[in-house]
Amino acid sequence: MSTPEGPVEEFRRAVAATMRAISGDEELSLTFTPDRRSLSGHEARIPIPARHLPEEDVRRVRGEADSMALWRAHHNEKMHARRMPQSRPAQDIFNQAERARCEAIGANAMAGVAANLAAALAERCQGRGFEAITDPADAPMGDVVALLLREHLTGAPPPESARAMVDACREFVEARAGKHWEALEAALPDQERFARTVRRLIADLEMGEADAEQSETNEEFMEAEADEGGADPDAQGEAAEARQPDSASSGPSEIDETLDSDVTDADADAEADEPMPGEGDEDGKRAGQPWRPDGAGAHGPNSNYRPYTNLYDEVVEAEELCEAEELTRLRAQLDRQLSNLQGVVSRLANRLQRRLLAKQTRSWEFDLDEGLLDTGRLSRVVTNPLYPLSYKVEKETNFRDTVVSLLIDNSGSMRGRPITVAAMSADILARTLERCAVKVEILGFTTRAWKGGQAREKWLVEGKRANPGRLNDLRHIVYKAADHPWRRARKSLGLMLREGLLKENIDGEALMWAHQRLLARHEDRRILMVISDGAPVDDSTLSANPSNYLEQHLRAVIDWIEARSPVELTAIGIGHDVTRYYRRAVTIVDAEQLGGTMLEKLAELFDDDAAMRPATPKRRAQR
Repeated sequence: MSTPEGPVEEFRRAVAATMRAISGDEELSLTFTPDRRSLSGHEARIPIPARHLPEEDVRRVRGEADSMALWRAHHNEKMHARRMPQSRPAQDIFNQAERARCEAIGANAMAGVAANLAAALAERCQGRGFEAITDPADAPMGDVVALLLREHLTGAPPPESARAMVDACREFVEARAGKHWEALEAALPDQERFARTVRRLIADLEMGEADAEQSETNEEFMEAEADEGGADPDAQGEAAEARQPDSASSGPSEIDETLDSDVTDADADAEADEPMPGEGDEDGKRAGQPWRPDGAGAHGPNSNYRPYTNLYDEVVEAEELCEAEELTRLRAQLDRQLSNLQGVVSRLANRLQRRLLAKQTRSWEFDLDEGLLDTGRLSRVVTNPLYPLSYKVEKETNFRDTVVSLLIDNSGSMRGRPITVAAMSADILARTLERCAVKVEILGFTTRAWKGGQAREKWLVEGKRANPGRLNDLRHIVYKAADHPWRRARKSLGLMLREGLLKENIDGEALMWAHQRLLARHEDRRILMVISDGAPVDDSTLSANPSNYLEQHLRAVIDWIEARSPVELTAIGIGHDVTRYYRRAVTIVDAEQLGGTMLEKLAELFDDDAAMRPATPKRRAQR
């Protein structure tokens, strides 16, 4: 029979004790949290298992805990920072390889740890949608290299959900990097030697590390000076880390990413979130940082579609496109508009909130043989000692952890009332869902110029090749990242009202970009809602390619997502029939209908979510 503290608490204490034993850190503590896994100082946080501790939750928690403990035991942060490469793709491979090294040490020494790590890895791969990736161009190279490295270091094959992805890339990686496997295996206990070999592997993969050997020569020279009484190599490493752009965002350690609703905006902005390898935003990138497509895979499954050049594309956070004073003015303008729309949409938002909170409400089941002691019924035991003790169990909610991404068309045809209503609706929706513990990401897409930008100029200079592909420069805007609270993004939403922002729309690549961001999320359920008022249009691209070039690509991307992706896709068309593109869509005539339609479509999606309820302990037999 369970103790009054419950089986979950017993399980947590046992896992925490194991973590301390493996890591050698006697002060390491473990907390179960609704948020993502994190390791900060001496505190580890792991998503809470179900109260009845199903076998898959037990394996997942033990695997995540063992991974963190091995990282703490075998990883030297300063050494890792000193060897960190410069380019983002190389950093991703470097981080993932180090994680694979730490886990391989534990897996090779302890069979139980190997089984736990395999279970956690399988769930992580499945959650990131790797089973849907069969094209090498779509595969995240850091994960592929780490899975192949794990296979060579431990003999364990990739999880079933990632096997097709790894096999699609195996020939490419083995041909260029296979010669390093034996050296990496020999260097397994030595992080320094291992890091040097990984840098050579990255150079052979041509992932932006062509200068790896020169970098190593420079590092060896600095270390030799340190050995002779010169600079401290750890200090050199820290200085090198400080010089690297975004080193905090791409480093290997992870801190708690939960945001306290009571902290100020200044405090929240000062927080530094450092994901562990394999966590965070897509391809190891932080939301809002400059982005460059990584090849054909970034543009969807249509092999006939391609950009003429990616050099001038960008992903930016909204505040980077506008001065702070102007952003404040635009937000005030949006607030004035909100006061007129507040009545109708707020009533619908409150209705949605009640429906979502009702799905998340937990209840107790009484009069059971096991569980928590029901102190409210102890009086009957006192009056009649022969009466048995009564226990209770809290029922699990069937509401899945969810993230919603709003992708808003920022083209010129949305100018005026449509974009204003879209901004207001997104604002209200973000606040509503945040109160219901549903994370929301708000994205926009347009181009940097009218009728072609620097990409078109480059095409003209280089001889106007026939059928050149996309000839404009993309601008993808992050108004609100999923992990940021609404209060930090409220000013950014005013940017949609800025004159000159809205230009042309290339929907297919924007849809693929938003989809890839969602795939990198850890939530069980991912919803992508597209708001558009017309078909994709870019004059420069359509004048040099077939007239249906952009539309064909959009159809191919939509078909691929709807058929193969775990992301749930829905669309709302403003005066434009989107039902001919999207399987789940609605068309509205007037922008004034947008707020209510968005809320109703989301309510329908949540109502359709019929997750299975977990089994509950046996009810006490009637006496």
